Amino acid sequence: MIRYDFHMHSSFSGDSDTPPEQQAEEAIRLGASGICFTDHMDYDYPMIKESGTDFLFDDAEYYTRMCELRDAYKGRLEIMIGIEYGLRNEPELIGDMTAKYTRLNETYDLDFTIGSTHCLEHTDPFYAEPFWAGRTPREGLEKYFIAVAENAKNYDCYDSAGHFDYAVRYVPLSEEWRGPADYDPMIFSDIIDEYLKALIHKGKALECNTAGIKYGLGFTHPHEAVLKRYLELGGELLTIGSDGHKPEHIFYDFERTEDFLKSLGFKYYTIYRHHKPEFIRL
Repeated sequence: MIRYDFHMHSSFSGDSDTPPEQQAEEAIRLGASGICFTDHMDYDYPMIKESGTDFLFDDAEYYTRMCELRDAYKGRLEIMIGIEYGLRNEPELIGDMTAKYTRLNETYDLDFTIGSTHCLEHTDPFYAEPFWAGRTPREGLEKYFIAVAENAKNYDCYDSAGHFDYAVRYVPLSEEWRGPADYDPMIFSDIIDEYLKALIHKGKALECNTAGIKYGLGFTHPHEAVLKRYLELGGELLTIGSDGHKPEHIFYDFERTEDFLKSLGFKYYTIYRHHKPEFIRL
């Protein structure tokens, strides 16, 4: 069993109302060895009116609470402290984002950080308007993947790159897109290679995120083809996370995911303590 979940959220995230203690108690019930909280820190999130939240938290309060939680569960469950950073490729934002995330890394003794692309062009693909308006599914996904690849090259503030094909969840249904079965990541092979090579060159991990299965896509983030290509290019660092926002979603489908990753040729997954990777055999 994969006994560490390195991507989960609590009530510190704008899209979760689950107290962190509930996530910890569920992890213990499931027989986990450890978890890492990675609550959302998305500076300058552009869709505040639509989402009802700014996806920010008080970082000092967060770190204090997580340290207290880590100490309270010592001996029963190892709790690591992390943050999920929202990376942005808009040129006017890169410097500010870099400075803010660097400050968090330097201020707090974090174990782990995820770099995720939720937004580009000052919008989130979650919203059909304005991102998908006037674009074919291929055009929209290409724009998103270019942003992800640019972020992999522009930022060094994170340990693992989160949910690579996040935008696939939100492609509007049409005659051109009947659902995720129409998704072939290798159409974008040049962009994907650029992205994966940047991660490998910088010593960043790739995340295997099981939320894709939870959302009914039929595959993890990233898709099997991307995971295979990562191995072919020599990638070794792989973190595993559920992206769970509720207790019932943590460690989601990890048993089948373990078998799946072994079938692709992965022998280890990676956890982090104080930003240092440690390999654990699958």
